[in-house]
Amino acid sequence: MGKPGTTGLQRIINATRYSMLGFRAAYRNEAAFRQELLLVACAVLAAAFLADTLLQWLLLVGTGLLVLIVELLNSAIEAVVDHASPEWHELAGRAKDMGSAAVFTSLMLMALTWGVVVWETQILGRFVG
Repeated sequence: MGKPGTTGLQRIINATRYSMLGFRAAYRNEAAFRQELLLVACAVLAAAFLADTLLQWLLLVGTGLLVLIVELLNSAIEAVVDHASPEWHELAGRAKDMGSAAVFTSLMLMALTWGVVVWETQILGRFVG
Protein backbone atom coordinates (compact mmCIF):
# COMPACT_ATOMS: atom_id res chain seq x y z
CA MET A 1 0.00 0.00 0.00
CA GLY A 2 1.23 3.47 -0.88
CA LYS A 3 2.08 6.32 1.39
CA PRO A 4 -0.98 8.27 2.54
CA GLY A 5 -1.36 11.78 1.28
CA THR A 6 -2.46 13.76 -1.70
CA THR A 7 -2.49 12.35 -5.20
CA GLY A 8 -2.83 13.61 -8.74
CA LEU A 9 -2.70 17.29 -9.53
CA GLN A 10 -2.66 18.37 -5.86
CA ARG A 11 0.46 16.27 -5.27
CA ILE A 12 2.19 17.97 -8.21
CA ILE A 13 1.16 21.39 -6.90
CA ASN A 14 2.48 20.54 -3.43
CA ALA A 15 5.74 19.17 -4.83
CA THR A 16 6.25 22.32 -6.89
CA ARG A 17 5.63 24.49 -3.82
CA TYR A 18 8.16 22.47 -1.79
CA SER A 19 10.69 22.84 -4.61
CA MET A 20 10.22 26.62 -4.66
CA LEU A 21 10.70 26.69 -0.88
CA GLY A 22 13.94 24.75 -1.39
CA PHE A 23 15.17 27.24 -3.99
CA ARG A 24 14.28 30.12 -1.67
CA ALA A 25 16.08 28.50 1.29
CA ALA A 26 19.19 27.85 -0.79
CA TYR A 27 19.20 31.41 -2.13
CA ARG A 28 18.72 32.96 1.31
CA ASN A 29 21.10 30.74 3.25
CA GLU A 30 23.84 29.60 0.87
CA ALA A 31 26.33 32.12 -0.53
CA ALA A 32 27.80 29.44 -2.80
CA PHE A 33 24.37 28.83 -4.36
CA ARG A 34 23.92 32.56 -5.03
CA GLN A 35 27.37 32.76 -6.63
CA GLU A 36 26.78 29.70 -8.79
CA LEU A 37 23.31 30.96 -9.76
CA LEU A 38 24.90 34.19 -10.99
CA LEU A 39 27.54 32.18 -12.87
CA VAL A 40 24.88 30.04 -14.54
CA ALA A 41 22.71 33.05 -15.41
CA CYS A 42 25.69 34.65 -17.15
CA ALA A 43 26.51 31.33 -18.79
CA VAL A 44 22.99 30.98 -20.20
CA LEU A 45 23.28 34.43 -21.78
CA ALA A 46 26.74 33.72 -23.14
CA ALA A 47 25.66 30.33 -24.48
CA ALA A 48 23.02 32.00 -26.62
CA PHE A 49 25.77 33.87 -28.47
CA LEU A 50 28.50 31.24 -28.36
CA ALA A 51 26.77 28.01 -29.34
CA ASP A 52 26.56 27.19 -33.04
CA THR A 53 24.13 24.32 -32.54
CA LEU A 54 21.31 23.43 -30.21
CA LEU A 55 23.40 20.55 -28.87
CA GLN A 56 26.24 22.90 -27.95
CA TRP A 57 23.77 25.21 -26.23
CA LEU A 58 22.31 22.28 -24.31
CA LEU A 59 25.78 21.18 -23.18
CA LEU A 60 26.69 24.69 -22.01
CA VAL A 61 23.42 25.31 -20.18
CA GLY A 62 23.05 21.71 -18.98
CA THR A 63 26.40 21.65 -17.24
CA GLY A 64 25.48 24.89 -15.49
CA LEU A 65 22.21 23.39 -14.30
CA LEU A 66 24.14 20.35 -13.12
CA VAL A 67 26.31 22.62 -10.95
CA LEU A 68 23.16 24.04 -9.34
CA ILE A 69 21.71 20.55 -8.80
CA VAL A 70 24.88 19.34 -7.10
CA GLU A 71 25.10 22.51 -4.98
CA LEU A 72 21.49 22.02 -3.81
CA LEU A 73 22.26 18.42 -2.83
CA ASN A 74 25.48 19.49 -1.10
CA SER A 75 23.61 22.19 0.84
CA ALA A 76 20.98 19.63 1.86
CA ILE A 77 23.68 17.25 3.08
CA GLU A 78 25.32 20.04 5.07
CA ALA A 79 22.02 21.06 6.65
CA VAL A 80 21.21 17.50 7.72
CA VAL A 81 24.73 16.90 9.05
CA ASP A 82 24.69 20.17 11.00
CA HIS A 83 21.30 19.29 12.49
CA ALA A 84 22.18 15.70 13.35
CA SER A 85 25.67 16.41 14.64
CA PRO A 86 26.18 20.00 15.82
CA GLU A 87 29.56 19.12 17.34
CA TRP A 88 32.49 18.14 15.12
CA HIS A 89 32.67 14.50 14.10
CA GLU A 90 35.02 12.86 11.61
CA LEU A 91 32.17 11.27 9.62
CA ALA A 92 30.22 14.54 9.54
CA GLY A 93 33.29 16.34 8.24
CA ARG A 94 33.88 13.62 5.68
CA ALA A 95 30.27 13.86 4.41
CA LYS A 96 30.56 17.62 4.04
CA ASP A 97 33.95 17.36 2.30
CA MET A 98 32.58 14.80 -0.14
CA GLY A 99 29.64 17.06 -0.94
CA SER A 100 32.07 19.88 -1.59
CA ALA A 101 34.14 17.60 -3.83
CA ALA A 102 31.00 16.78 -5.81
CA VAL A 103 30.36 20.50 -6.40
CA PHE A 104 33.98 20.99 -7.44
CA THR A 105 33.74 18.07 -9.87
CA SER A 106 30.57 19.50 -11.44
CA LEU A 107 32.30 22.88 -11.84
CA MET A 108 35.25 21.18 -13.53
CA LEU A 109 32.85 19.42 -15.92
CA MET A 110 31.27 22.77 -16.72
CA ALA A 111 34.68 24.38 -17.32
CA LEU A 112 35.81 21.49 -19.52
CA THR A 113 32.60 21.59 -21.55
CA TRP A 114 32.84 25.34 -22.02
CA GLY A 115 36.50 25.00 -23.02
CA VAL A 116 35.69 22.42 -25.68
CA VAL A 117 32.79 24.42 -27.10
CA VAL A 118 34.83 27.63 -27.15
CA TRP A 119 37.65 25.73 -28.84
CA GLU A 120 35.29 24.33 -31.48
CA THR A 121 33.35 27.50 -32.18
CA GLN A 122 35.94 30.22 -31.76
CA ILE A 123 39.37 28.74 -32.37
CA LEU A 124 38.87 25.82 -34.75
CA GLY A 125 36.07 27.71 -36.47
CA ARG A 126 38.55 30.37 -37.58
CA PHE A 127 40.88 27.84 -39.18
CA VAL A 128 38.32 25.44 -40.64
CA GLY A 129 35.46 27.80 -41.49
